[in-house]
Amino acid sequence: MSYVIGIDLGTSAVKALLLDRHGKIVSEASRSYPLYHEHSGWSEQRPEDWVQGTLEALNELTGKADVPIHSIEGISFSGQMHGLVLLDSEGNPLRNAILWNDTRTTEECREIELALGDRLLDITRNPALEGFTLPKILWVRKHEPDIFAQAARFLLPKDYVRYRLTGALHMDYSDAAGTLLLDVANQEWSAEVLAAMELSMSFCPSLIESHGLVGTLLPEPAARAGLSPATRVFAGGADNACGAIGAGILQEGLTMCSIGTSGVILAYEQDSGSDYGGRVHFFNHGKSDAFYAMGVTLAAGYSLSWFKNTFAKQESFAELLAGVEEIAPGSRGLLFTPYIVGERTPHADSVIRGSFIGIDGSHERVHFARAVMEGITFSLNESVDLFRRAGKEIDTIISIGGGAQNPVWLQMQADIFNADVVALENEQGPGLGAAMLAAFGCGWYASLKDCADSFVKRASVFKPQPAAVGVYAELFRTYQQVYRQTRELNEALQPYRG
Repeated sequence: MSYVIGIDLGTSAVKALLLDRHGKIVSEASRSYPLYHEHSGWSEQRPEDWVQGTLEALNELTGKADVPIHSIEGISFSGQMHGLVLLDSEGNPLRNAILWNDTRTTEECREIELALGDRLLDITRNPALEGFTLPKILWVRKHEPDIFAQAARFLLPKDYVRYRLTGALHMDYSDAAGTLLLDVANQEWSAEVLAAMELSMSFCPSLIESHGLVGTLLPEPAARAGLSPATRVFAGGADNACGAIGAGILQEGLTMCSIGTSGVILAYEQDSGSDYGGRVHFFNHGKSDAFYAMGVTLAAGYSLSWFKNTFAKQESFAELLAGVEEIAPGSRGLLFTPYIVGERTPHADSVIRGSFIGIDGSHERVHFARAVMEGITFSLNESVDLFRRAGKEIDTIISIGGGAQNPVWLQMQADIFNADVVALENEQGPGLGAAMLAAFGCGWYASLKDCADSFVKRASVFKPQPAAVGVYAELFRTYQQVYRQTRELNEALQPYRG
């Protein structure tokens, strides 16, 4: 039997999966690492923590699995998008990585818009938002000139880990699409954007397909991981692209909902011709010559984690959510907006913050817990609504991530999205997609779709309940008003956030 490994480098932890040729998970392991929030809106991590966590997880994975190491044919990666890793000429990180959920770069976004105007959307297919990589590059150049003067190249998080394991510097198209430096349609670094930002082409790593072979493991990390140095390593993709692969979103008409730290609504696009006017993201897929449109909620699962850590730190999520199924849709008139780190879709706003609206003396903690779940799902429904208004038909949504682990939440998604919501039998999200890229790269299957037919297995289907659909449709219209009504209040509070 042969095996592959999928590594998912997330925001809070790295997870490694060992799968056989039939897509069965043989072993899994994970390691967490810290986030650093030095100031409000800042979010950083140490690249070395990713490397150490990955090697430790791989060592545990291979140690638990009773398989010969030479039967593990390939490894591929999924990774958190947008995070900036600056390298010096020796390939060493110059500072902590600035992550996707860092919102310090509003001024730099305005500079990009001023320099490029409508050409930015024409080329990169995305507006200048704080989460993207280019504004972070400009921020370091402006605020940390001594550090930037030493910078020879930049990478994204998973690419840095892969570099440390192989010595090869690459970036795949799906992750490069989230930098604001890629010509998405033509799949090449944009000379026009680089020139406008006064950056050299050499600052960017070589581009590669997600299933592309970058090399084999270096002897030292191979020994630490418990793997053979002959293990082939494939480029991998952005977490959302890999999540789409792992959910089988590989053809027109399929949509995915992913609730992790952030939340995503993702729709497959076969060509680059769709025009959403920058209202949602448009990126290269992990599948060759394909794309996807995507709306993002910055603090999806993170909102629920924040609520638990703030008000029920010693409890499990099961204890926190006990009884939410007994609360009627609408949480007895309590609404939550999950803007606790700003928002992305449809409001590209780094200043807005979350709210509980409608609190009264009858509300108990369980109402707040359900309201948080509903608010996260309402935010995701903003993207579903945008796609439908653009003419996309959305009647079936594959749900992955933390929101797919709870049947109450899956039914809530079906009712709020007014669509069938499908849970997967072997839901492993981006990690599964990464493993599928390795399997495809190793030549196990003729296409990613053939791989998905074997690896991705559907389980239960949650159908919308007409009564709940009606209630949520009314509440959604009220939810959409909260942003407009609280925007000025949050702007006034901004100076006091530290």
